Amino acid sequence: MENWVGLLLSLSRSVYLFPATVKQIGGTRWGFIDKDGKFILPPTYESAQDFQENGLAIVRVDEETGVINSDGYFIVKPKYDSIQGFSEGRSVVIDEQGFKVIDESGKVITGKVYSFIDDYREGRALSADTDKSSNYVYGFLNRWGKEVIPMEYVHADHFVDGKSLVKMKDYKYALINLTGKVLKEYRYPFVGAYGEGLLAFRKVTDGKVGYIDEQGKIIIEPQFSDGQPFNDGHAIVNTSDNLEANYGLIDRQGGYIIKPNYSSLLNLDEGRYAVGKAIDPKRPYLGSKYAIADSKGHILTGFLYNGVTNFQNGIASAYDDNFTFFIDKRGKRMEHLPKIDGSGTLTFEKNIIKGEINFRILYFDKKGQLVWKQNSVIPLSKQYAVTEHKYRPNKDYLVYYPQLKGVAQQAKINDLLKELSGIKEIPPHTQLESNYMGDFEVPFFQKQLLVLLIEGYDFPFGAAHGMPVRKYVHIDVKTGDIYQLKELFIQESPFVKLISDIIGEQIKDIEKYSYLFPDAYKGIEPDQPFFISDEGLNIFFTPYEIAPYAAGFPTFTIPFDQLNGIINTEGGFWKSFH
Repeated sequence: MENWVGLLLSLSRSVYLFPATVKQIGGTRWGFIDKDGKFILPPTYESAQDFQENGLAIVRVDEETGVINSDGYFIVKPKYDSIQGFSEGRSVVIDEQGFKVIDESGKVITGKVYSFIDDYREGRALSADTDKSSNYVYGFLNRWGKEVIPMEYVHADHFVDGKSLVKMKDYKYALINLTGKVLKEYRYPFVGAYGEGLLAFRKVTDGKVGYIDEQGKIIIEPQFSDGQPFNDGHAIVNTSDNLEANYGLIDRQGGYIIKPNYSSLLNLDEGRYAVGKAIDPKRPYLGSKYAIADSKGHILTGFLYNGVTNFQNGIASAYDDNFTFFIDKRGKRMEHLPKIDGSGTLTFEKNIIKGEINFRILYFDKKGQLVWKQNSVIPLSKQYAVTEHKYRPNKDYLVYYPQLKGVAQQAKINDLLKELSGIKEIPPHTQLESNYMGDFEVPFFQKQLLVLLIEGYDFPFGAAHGMPVRKYVHIDVKTGDIYQLKELFIQESPFVKLISDIIGEQIKDIEKYSYLFPDAYKGIEPDQPFFISDEGLNIFFTPYEIAPYAAGFPTFTIPFDQLNGIINTEGGFWKSFH
C-alpha cells in the first residue's frame, strides 16, 4: 500500500522535474530541478534518467540501480545492475542472476530468470533462454510475466500490428499472432523487416532483397542489397554491395520516390526524411552531411546538417559544425527558439526546453532564456577551487579541462593540466580522422591533496571502437608538488615487489577476476598508473594490458594498512592527505 501511495503522490508533480548534474568533490552527481532551475531533489545520485509518464525515474546509487517517484521515495530500492525504462507498465531489470520483469510497484512478476528480455510492445515482451547447446531460443512473455509463447524460435522480432516474424529453423520463417498461432510460413533463406503487410526476403543465400506480402506473394522482385520495413507506404533500401552505400526510398510497388544516390537516408517521421551525402565519397566512414526531403522526394534544403532528430509536432532539432537549433518541416531554423553553440539535441520536455549539447545538459524556458546549466566552478575550500574550461577547435574535437585557483605554482600546474587534457593545436575547418572527447572529475580532496581524473576517448572513424584514456594527477595545493607513486614509499623500499605480490594474491580470486587474460599479469612497474582514494592505494592497468578491451581499466585496491613499513610517513605525499 505504501508503494502505491507514493506512486499516486508522484503522478501530479513528476512530469515537472528534470534531471540535472553538479560537479563536486567525489565526482559528478545528479538531482532533479523544477522549471525554474531550482533543485527539488538534491544532487545525490550517481546517474538519473528523465521522469516517465508514470511518475517514476531510474537512478543509480552506490553502483546499484533503483526507481524513485518525484518525492524521492524509492519505489524500487537500488539493488539491480540496470533497469530499463517502463513500457506498458512494466520494466526489465538485470542483476547477477539475469533478466526479470517488475511492475510499477517494483514487484518481480516473472517466475524465473531469463537470458534476455526486451521492452513490452503490444502486451508482449521478446525474451530468450538458452538451450542445451548454449544457443538463444526466443519466445514471448505477457504482461503478467508468463510465457504466453514458448521459448522455441531461432530468432523473433517484436510484435507489429499484432504480428511477429519468427525464424523456426533454416529456410523456415513464419508470421505468428499474439497467441503464437502460425498465420503463414515462408520457405526462404532470409525473411525479415516486417511492416505494413510486407516483408523483405531473399530467394537465395547472399542474394538480392525484395518484398513479399503476408501470403508469400512476391510484390517487389529482389534487386536491393538491403531493405528496411515499410512505414507510411515507403521503405528505405540500399542498392550498393560495397562500403559506398546507395540509399533510396521506394513505394509499395518498388518505384523510387528518392533515387538511391545517397550515403545515408533516415526516416524522421511526419513525412520527412534526412538524405545524406558523404563528406568524402572515397572515405564514407567519415560521415555525411544531411538535407531534409519530403515523402514525395522533394529536397527542401541544402546539405547543411551533421545530424537531425525525428520530427514531433512539426519541429525537429538539428546541428551543423557550429550550432544546435530547431527547424520546421521546411528545414528552416526557428528563429524564436534557442540556438546553442555546439553539437547535440534540443527537445521540448513539458514546460521546458532541454538541451543535450557537447555532453552537457542545459535547460531553457519557452522564450529561449537559459534556466539552468551545470556549474563550472568546483570549490575545494575558501582558498582553492577547480574551474572547468572548454576547448572545441573543431566539430570532432572537444575537451573539458581543469584549471586551478589559489594553489601554489598555479601557472605551471595549469599548463601541465592543459597538456595532459589534450589541449593542442587542432585545425578548425579540417575533417579529422577521428573524434576526440575529453573530460575530468575531482574524485578526491583531503587536507591538501587534490586528485584529478582526466579522461578521454579517441574514436577513429570507421573503427569498431575507440581507445579510452585515463590519467590521475596528484597535486599538493599548498606546495604545488605533483606526486608520483614512488614518492609514497621509503626510498629503496621494495614497494614494486610488495604491491605486485598483493595484487597477485587478489587475482587468485578466480571468480572475481575470471575476465583477466591467463598469465598476463607479470607485476607492476615503478611508474604504474595509480590513484589515492578513501579506500587506499588503487593500482590500475590500461585496456588490453592484462584483460580484454571490454574490461576497461582493471583496478586493484590495497588498504594502506597492508603497506605498513614501506610507506614514508614523514614524506610530503603521505602528509598531504593523512
